[in-house]
Amino acid sequence: MKKSMASVTSVVLLFSLALSLWVGGLPNPIVHAAGLTITGSGAWNETAFAEWSPVSNAQGYNVYVKPASASDAGYQQIDTELIRKYPSNWRADAVGLAAGNYVIKVEAMLPGGSRESAVTSALSVTAYDRSGFAFSPSSRYGTGSGAYNDNGTLKNGAQVIYVTSDTAQTVTLDVKIDSSGAVQTAVGLGEIMLLRQKGYDKTPLAIRMIGKITDDDMSGQLNGSGYLEVKGKSNYSEMNTTIEGIGDDAYAYGWGLLLRYVGNLEVRNLGLMLFPDDGLSMDTGNVNVWVHNNDIFYGTAGGDADQAKGDGSTDLKKGSTYITISYNHYWDSGKASLVGLSESAEFFVSFHHNWFDHSDSRHPRIRVASAHIYNNFFDGISKYGVGITTGGSAFVESNYFRHAKFPMMSSLQGTDALGEGTFSGENGGMIKAYNNMIVDADSLIYANSNAGTATAHATSFDAYLASSRNETVPSSYKALVGGTAYNNFDTSVNTGVNVSNMDSVNAVEQVVTAEAGRLNNGDFTWTFNDSVDDTSYALNAALMSKISSYATRLVSVGGNSIPTEPTPTPTPSATPAPTATPTPTATPVPTGTPTTGGQIHNFTADGTASDFFNIQGSLSTSKGTVSYNGLTLTQCLKIESATSISFTATQASTLTLVFNTADGTKIKIDGTSYPMTNGIVSVSLAPGAHTITKDSVTNLYYMKLE
Repeated sequence: MKKSMASVTSVVLLFSLALSLWVGGLPNPIVHAAGLTITGSGAWNETAFAEWSPVSNAQGYNVYVKPASASDAGYQQIDTELIRKYPSNWRADAVGLAAGNYVIKVEAMLPGGSRESAVTSALSVTAYDRSGFAFSPSSRYGTGSGAYNDNGTLKNGAQVIYVTSDTAQTVTLDVKIDSSGAVQTAVGLGEIMLLRQKGYDKTPLAIRMIGKITDDDMSGQLNGSGYLEVKGKSNYSEMNTTIEGIGDDAYAYGWGLLLRYVGNLEVRNLGLMLFPDDGLSMDTGNVNVWVHNNDIFYGTAGGDADQAKGDGSTDLKKGSTYITISYNHYWDSGKASLVGLSESAEFFVSFHHNWFDHSDSRHPRIRVASAHIYNNFFDGISKYGVGITTGGSAFVESNYFRHAKFPMMSSLQGTDALGEGTFSGENGGMIKAYNNMIVDADSLIYANSNAGTATAHATSFDAYLASSRNETVPSSYKALVGGTAYNNFDTSVNTGVNVSNMDSVNAVEQVVTAEAGRLNNGDFTWTFNDSVDDTSYALNAALMSKISSYATRLVSVGGNSIPTEPTPTPTPSATPAPTATPTPTATPVPTGTPTTGGQIHNFTADGTASDFFNIQGSLSTSKGTVSYNGLTLTQCLKIESATSISFTATQASTLTLVFNTADGTKIKIDGTSYPMTNGIVSVSLAPGAHTITKDSVTNLYYMKLE
């Protein structure tokens, strides 16, 4: 489970000046080089950034990133679109970083070919929390990471496009349009999505949104209802697509997203403002969708009285399954999330670490689904929290309900039947509740109560109160109307959650308020008045005014940078990496020396030290002995969940891996599983970055790239 970034109490730099300022909750040094001053820097989930004062005579800027422990040869230049100008500063965000410590180098290009540069202190990049049903091994694709590997780096061969207010209608991409591999150049984001809908091009695609992009900017790219349609050819089509905001100020402003027939798709780090009807609609036949770390504000008013704030913020229906909705910040939403519309078959969805910030209802409102709802912060809920109908089952655990009027309700029974809620005339469903913190609720009726002062009722109740998280709810407890018993999915289905990584209910408020929403909580600020907003479900006119008048501070996109090697600038060797939190064990961005011939690693002789392979994991000398090519190998790298190996090849190569486990045991290379035969896996690789990770538990003794 990812945690908040550690504070760094002191930083020592080999420069003439060392000052501190707070960026995103972290103290980071102001770094001076002659003429170039880095004024702020920080790190987040799979992202690091730097800000600097403009250099008066600079003709452009190049920006590079590398693992803090790598030599200067490890610097990789970031795309020029990731460099942006603001009224008083420049900023660059390096994205697609695996967890680890990094430094960013900023280089100002001056007249006459000279350059000035400065380097940040070490920045501790964390990993996104990839959990919930979108990551269940029982699901179709096993991941919702879209264009990215599950370690945060881009998939091999991924395409990247940048969408701004200026490029939404003109951005181009070559898309395969038939089975023979014919390619058509799509112009505009809408046409790119339309051609990919044909289903012939499954190339991983990262769509990077920059700044405030309005519905006018998207003219011709949206459907008649104001949505960007991201669609597959048929149910659960493999899309391998990520739609992501860059930095803390990316917005879909005045339009929404419609997902249909998609598989393996991710939406992250966006602000959605004044969307039509739904902000993000997962409408029909979606699987392995991961919607996370977004800020979701008011939509435009609908025709019904209860749509003053828009309709659904994040709705899913019509066969959408294995969905994770996590770490989103819902700002006074009227209807946070509808789950299910006319379904008859079971489907699966997870809600975790969302901040329901003074929103009204549907957190979520469930039909038929099996929903796992954990570690969310229900913060001043004026109507109801979790609502269930139509035979659905919800496992609600380790959430914090602060002044949620009715934390949980089942249709036509318990609180709802008393006339306190009456949120649905449909048949009821079942909620299993465990280990939730509930403060200042108006009504909550339990069955099988173990809470001492809680109200218990044998037949008409809001939720069954479990005595342990693994308790099976007896079939004798049923919905009062409809007679549905709890289906106990949480004890029989892989929910994609490692229970040991769940947050304590006592930590939920702190974790969620720090980490939900966009990078460093985004650039939009608002303080709710609990004494009023906890109980009011009316539209907040002042908040709507601020949303309606939001103006971006972005001046321009692009650093006028050129592909180049960075000039040597010593990384401040005295700068310590942050140490208050252990360095995450996921693999850094591959930066090994590109292959120019054979590369061999013998774990018996070399351990984990390598100038070419970046190796993360534990060694063992107790897993047996392997004989290979005249060598006796006695030490191995244990292939476990935390193990990863990354490297970069500049030419087509063959990777050979030597193990000691049974035929058919698998290893993942670039996310694809390969079985071993006689202890050997041999795979042809294209030039580029590659990563080896766990499929099955096994032991790796030797590897060769040639």
